[in-house]
This record gives sequence, structure tokens and C-alpha cells, in this order.
Amino acid sequence: MRKNSIKNTRINGEVQKELSSIIRSEIKDPRIHPMTSVMSVEVAPDLKTCKAYISVLGTQEAKEDTIRGLSSAEGYIRRQLARNLNLRNTPEIRFILDESIEYGVNMSKLIDDVNRKDAAAKETAEEEQE
Repeated sequence: MRKNSIKNTRINGEVQKELSSIIRSEIKDPRIHPMTSVMSVEVAPDLKTCKAYISVLGTQEAKEDTIRGLSSAEGYIRRQLARNLNLRNTPEIRFILDESIEYGVNMSKLIDDVNRKDAAAKETAEEEQE
């Protein structure tokens, strides 16, 4: 199976949906922040490994604690995935912190600041011309 095949894409979607459901409703680890999302999942074509990109809305400490909590619960999560999904192999899951949303929000703020300063400079220039 190729990495970008339709079957692999479908498996990625199913694993992502099931993984987010397990994290949201079944794991009771206090280290895992309540605002945790599974952004994307990449299952290897041989179904042996899986990278799960996790986004956490909170402090840096909360993010690190969440990744540690998920890594320690990996065996349980893998067992639940095997129970809920009918796959030949249940992949080993590696949790990776995804900060792309936070990066996007920061970039948006920077763009807004530049636009505000530009508008203020334009108003000042128009007032001086009058």
C-alpha cells in the first residue's frame, strides 16, 4: 500500500477519529489537558507505526504534561484501537506536539498589528497634507 493511496487516507481518518474519541472520553489521566485535539494522523503503509499530531490549548507545561500522559497511556490507547478498528496490525503510536494553530494565531496577530500601524501612519500622513 502506498503512502498516499485512498486506503491509507481512509485508515488515517478512521484512526484519527477513534484516537480523538479515546482521548476525549476514556482516558482519565489528570496530566492530559481537557483542551486536547488530534490534528492529524499518519499511519505507515505497513500499519506498524503511527504519528499522531496533538494540539493542546494551554501553557507550555500543560502541553508537555499532556504529551507525557498520552505516551504513558499508549498501551491502553493501542489496545482500544485494536478493539474498535479492524486492522491487520495495530500501529505503535508516537505522539507529536503540533503547534501549528498557535503559530497561525501569532502570525495573524502580527499581521493585524502591521495593518493597524499602517492605517495609523496613513491617517497621520493625510492629516499632515491638509
